[in-house]
Amino acid sequence: MFRARASLTAIRRLCNARMKLLPEVYSRQTCLQQPAGSARWSSSSIRPAPVLTAAPARALIDEQISIRGGFLPPHCPVTVWARMHSDEGDLWEAFAHYNTNASGAFSLSSDASVGGSYVGCEPMGLFWGMQPAPGGREGLRLRKRNVETPFVVRISLLEGHVSPGEGQTTELAAVTAERWYLTPGVKRTEIRQNGIIGTLFIPPGPGPFPAMLDLWGMGGGLQEYRSSLFASKGYASLSLAYFGHKDLPGPPSRVNVGDSYFKAAFQLLQDHPQVVPDRVGIIGLSFGCYLTLRIAAQTGVKPSCVVCINGPVGSTVALADSEGRTEDFDSFPKYWTYDDQGFVIFKEVSLPANLPPESIVKIEKIDCPLMYIVGEDDLSASSVENADVIEETLRAAGKSHLFTRLSYPGAGHLIEPPYAPNARASMWSFKPKKLITMWGGHPAPHAAAQEDAWKKVLDFMEANLRC
Repeated sequence: MFRARASLTAIRRLCNARMKLLPEVYSRQTCLQQPAGSARWSSSSIRPAPVLTAAPARALIDEQISIRGGFLPPHCPVTVWARMHSDEGDLWEAFAHYNTNASGAFSLSSDASVGGSYVGCEPMGLFWGMQPAPGGREGLRLRKRNVETPFVVRISLLEGHVSPGEGQTTELAAVTAERWYLTPGVKRTEIRQNGIIGTLFIPPGPGPFPAMLDLWGMGGGLQEYRSSLFASKGYASLSLAYFGHKDLPGPPSRVNVGDSYFKAAFQLLQDHPQVVPDRVGIIGLSFGCYLTLRIAAQTGVKPSCVVCINGPVGSTVALADSEGRTEDFDSFPKYWTYDDQGFVIFKEVSLPANLPPESIVKIEKIDCPLMYIVGEDDLSASSVENADVIEETLRAAGKSHLFTRLSYPGAGHLIEPPYAPNARASMWSFKPKKLITMWGGHPAPHAAAQEDAWKKVLDFMEANLRC
């Protein structure tokens, strides 16, 4: 058995890489020391225009980019402001305050923000620190709907320490960065075959490739962005819809597909000519974690590895049959609690003692390596308690060597690929009434967890799917 508890201090060592600063130029020029936000450049001589760079300007979403500014007065306050539109058209933004060095330069890779959306040395803070712009819709969560287009982020360099939304600002320079989930050459295919609803991603090249079956939670629909990123890393991936999709059987208030559906999807992936049939894993988040465990233990398929993120060992909704279909969600509110804003907290629903006993997966039957990722501030699932059940069950079965636990203080439920902003709360439903749910997580530790967990998931996949 392997256990890992990510050290935020260790993760912060990523910031220790020092980037060469711009040469000291115009050292005799000084910045007039005025209150933050009102600094003005000295005009005693001609100087090059301030410059802001972002490199690479086009990259995958999980890749760091280097943001630097130069040709500025020494020891002067500046603000870096990032903003972009989601696929739904909502504006997201983040900003941070920096001070230039003696050479009139700064770098997000080596310098600390002293205010704004985050503080400290955070090379990618402008991305994971994004929040909906003031005046936007309530309860937003940033998700990539169309993986064939990038997020286009405009990054501006502003004079002084300012809050961009609170008044007039002076833009000194600007640059655009493209953030992709799909690398060139990845093939995307919609699957509507034998009742299976999903999207298949195949990496560029002849293959065959190891593969992942990708399951999301009870938010439903068909989410493609994790699968597309897996394919960009060299893994075939099938993102599978099982709830809340127009092409699935109704009614929409229950899970209407059972074990045979998930087994068929796994076998579809195995049988693909560009997939190595005995190198297929499964990943699941939230309710998808329960399904991942159930597939590995009860359906007769043999995954090479499974990854579970913040989910239960049994169904949070009463089962309708032995195949795993569920009843309506009318019984779901039994263990709901609410915070002082009226936001719902689902955490107690997934306590092992509250799960329908007949739905609890026989964990002892799992025979492949299993990684379970815990966000210790998860407000949507009792992840710590469920991880304990898995660990104790495998230990009793003599299978401790199969289990790896990653545990992250300050991280919430939605541990996703890195540099995506965390939504501590977001809209769950509009009908029959508006409902906002709490996911948990605090921005900086959650961002650190996403970065660390993603690297460890890829390492885990490499060890179990390519060897």
